[in-house]
Amino acid sequence: MKTKIQTLREEIAAASAASAEEVEALRIKYLSKKGLISALMNDFRSVPAEQKREIGQALNELKSYAQERLAELRDGLGCSATAALEDLSRTPAPMALGTRHPLSLVREQIVDIFRRLGFTIAEGPEIEDDWHVFESLNFAPDHPARDMQDTFFINRRPDVLLRTHTSSVQTRTMVGSKPPIRIICPGRVYRNEAISARAHCFFHQVEALYVDRNVTFADLRQALLYFAREMFGPETQIRLRPSYFPFTEPSAEMDISCGLCGGKGCSFCKGTGWVEILGCGMVDPAVLEACGIDSHEYTGFALGMGIERITNLKYRVNDLRLFSENDIRFLEEFTAAR
Repeated sequence: MKTKIQTLREEIAAASAASAEEVEALRIKYLSKKGLISALMNDFRSVPAEQKREIGQALNELKSYAQERLAELRDGLGCSATAALEDLSRTPAPMALGTRHPLSLVREQIVDIFRRLGFTIAEGPEIEDDWHVFESLNFAPDHPARDMQDTFFINRRPDVLLRTHTSSVQTRTMVGSKPPIRIICPGRVYRNEAISARAHCFFHQVEALYVDRNVTFADLRQALLYFAREMFGPETQIRLRPSYFPFTEPSAEMDISCGLCGGKGCSFCKGTGWVEILGCGMVDPAVLEACGIDSHEYTGFALGMGIERITNLKYRVNDLRLFSENDIRFLEEFTAAR
């Protein structure tokens, strides 16, 4: 990986351009989503854990260098990025700036917190099969836990469905990778529920998975405490209550101290001083074995939360339907947060 980074850096240093179009071609080659640097970023997940810090820093430096080099080439042609993209047909009337969607803001904040803990993003398809969504996660065909999630099936086929949780990304990763595995899985999920102020037929989740030797519940609790204090403030307290999920054992639900009343009790926390935000637990050995991982050698923890839930806590949005109605007046309330 180090050799690839150095080779690519030398290639970028030697790059030249005689026109704005050639500069743009270089940008696409190196910095686009399918560019060479993005390809190296994707290979980063296979880097040994002891090298991740060094390689990650080198990749970030390479990306910054590529951006600076392209800026030099653009300036050498006498055209800035703004001039190159100037639209002479644009009206002289001022154009209002757009805003980031609150779900996007919170999703990126959650991902950034876990990225600082060494987690990398993993993604998967929204149209899934029964094995990745249910069977591999310890849901037997007649398991009563399937009733917990009302599922949208595709063309009435029992084995093709819209995923009900992003845990399917975890099983895909465990099947296709060897431990250590440390991933975070953000994405949209679907459940056949009546649309109301408190529920919707689609919503967004972020789940995290860590599998390695000697992973314990103490590791899980420390990660949760770090996340809660980074997201809601350094004074935030957490508590874990026993719960049940088919794919974790033991399982727990996590509450945080209410930020409105400081844990004293108010209408928002229903007088308890606590607000539930996520579910978590140690990965069930049966799930590890189903994905081809030796449960006698490896252990792991998993956690999952709804992005809408976290957004509600941060911004006090009391109607889930507002997130998907594309009301400009609602989005303009988050101008200062972009």
